[in-house]
Amino acid sequence: MALKVLSALDTAKTQYYHFKAIIIAGMGLFTDAYDLFCIPPIMKLIGRIYYENKRGSDQYETPAFVVSLLLGLSLLGTVIGQIVFGHLGDRIGRRRVYGLSLMLMVVSSFGCGFSICRTRNCVLATLGFFRFVLGIGIGGDYPLSATIMSEFANKKTRGSFIAAVFSMQGFGILFSSMVTMAVCSAFNAASKAKKNHTPEEADVAWRLILMFGAVPAVMTYYWRMMMPETARYTALVEQNVMQAAKDMEKVLDVSMSQIAEDYEIQQSPPSYPLFSKRFFRRHGRDLFSCSTTWFLLDVVFYSSNLFQSQIYNHYLFQKQNVNAYQEAFQVAGVQAIIAVCSTIPGYWATVACIDHIGRVRIQIMGFIFMAIGLLAIGVPYYSTWDASGDDKGKNVGFMLLYGLTFFFANFGPNTTTFIVPAELFPARFRSTCHGISGAAGKVGAIIGSVGFLWASHKKKEKGYPRGIGMTYSLVILAGVCLLGAVVTYFFTRETKGKSLEENENENENEDEINDQVLLRRFTGGHVQPHSSITQGAAA
Repeated sequence: MALKVLSALDTAKTQYYHFKAIIIAGMGLFTDAYDLFCIPPIMKLIGRIYYENKRGSDQYETPAFVVSLLLGLSLLGTVIGQIVFGHLGDRIGRRRVYGLSLMLMVVSSFGCGFSICRTRNCVLATLGFFRFVLGIGIGGDYPLSATIMSEFANKKTRGSFIAAVFSMQGFGILFSSMVTMAVCSAFNAASKAKKNHTPEEADVAWRLILMFGAVPAVMTYYWRMMMPETARYTALVEQNVMQAAKDMEKVLDVSMSQIAEDYEIQQSPPSYPLFSKRFFRRHGRDLFSCSTTWFLLDVVFYSSNLFQSQIYNHYLFQKQNVNAYQEAFQVAGVQAIIAVCSTIPGYWATVACIDHIGRVRIQIMGFIFMAIGLLAIGVPYYSTWDASGDDKGKNVGFMLLYGLTFFFANFGPNTTTFIVPAELFPARFRSTCHGISGAAGKVGAIIGSVGFLWASHKKKEKGYPRGIGMTYSLVILAGVCLLGAVVTYFFTRETKGKSLEENENENENEDEINDQVLLRRFTGGHVQPHSSITQGAAA
């Protein structure tokens, strides 16, 4: 029989605390997006400041190795943070480590800005170190925010609430662009910088942009520390049902009589450890599907998002015709346009639809439409979209296709891969398994962002060796999307409309049923209708 406090959480009406939890949890992801996506314009400023004396096409360009290293260190830190903080969230509690991940982001954001010194090698070394630490804090926030929101939400709107937390990334991207544009405009107006000379004050500008990333995190630190532990962790992991009821009475509009048990309940949860044979029999398929789809998604998402300016670089003014601030302003402006027109709408389309359509169908749809968009851009790239000649006009068709690709990334797997791992696993493994899934995703992000950066050049330019070119790069990314759709269909279970305890798959008979259904899909035998389709029809 379900505990009263958990049943009350599953059926609770939407109320003030739910929205407060969305903001508190979402600010970490807001900061995450800010810190990761402010890097492209900052690389332009760093190139202008520390590589001004180079000659030819390499002038003002941050070397490829430096860009790759800074990106790789940040994402490597994220991998470590997701695994470590995810495990700690299950071992000692979500709330106890939640503030620590946020404090790491605050300290390292300021550290990135100070970077100790002003000589090139010293600045880049310290910046790389603090970006790595920042990545650890960002990584820790992923499993904790998703798990906390899933355990506070009711089962009817749980998907929308977790998606709303994740949608704060869109606003983080937009805010980073706005801050970059504001700082660059102010410095440009004050210094009257020339095209062929970068003033010393530019060394302050990029530092201010990075340090602004700490502001939203600082603003929500107090509220994170005041959050109670989630009732599911307290009741199911710590086995303290009475304390769980007391905590929920403080934050939700329910009376103690509604959620307190009439008598003491002796629980006997399954005792098998993580990564045991029993764990893999019950949860191995779910861990595989969550990790693989997140990995495939991030290969595509980070490769194209972090290097938007690399794809439509021909739409910007030539670097010889603008100064340092104007060049960074342009890159940030393009990021802002993409965020407003496709990224943020995609997130909120998921918020609106996920509890009606279901996670699986949205994820498959998103992967397929991403593949279509990438193919439409990639196949005719050099013949249609590449303005490498005298035609420097902005191609509306290109921007439309690129925007739609990002829309379906966010109204699709970029959001659902964050949600599903927080719903499938038992409470004692939930944060750990979400961290493992997210870490697999960030490994994909390292491969996608760094690999795409080097592979997308058709000829040797800007410090990059000759690669396979944009066409082959985008076609490969489209193939990765299609593989993601296939893995989703065969391995991902639908979680819409069920309580977290129903999704845990702790029933031995359920294991056999799932195995039989999966086998029939592969062998072409009689297959029961996909859960996402039957539930969608019932809705």
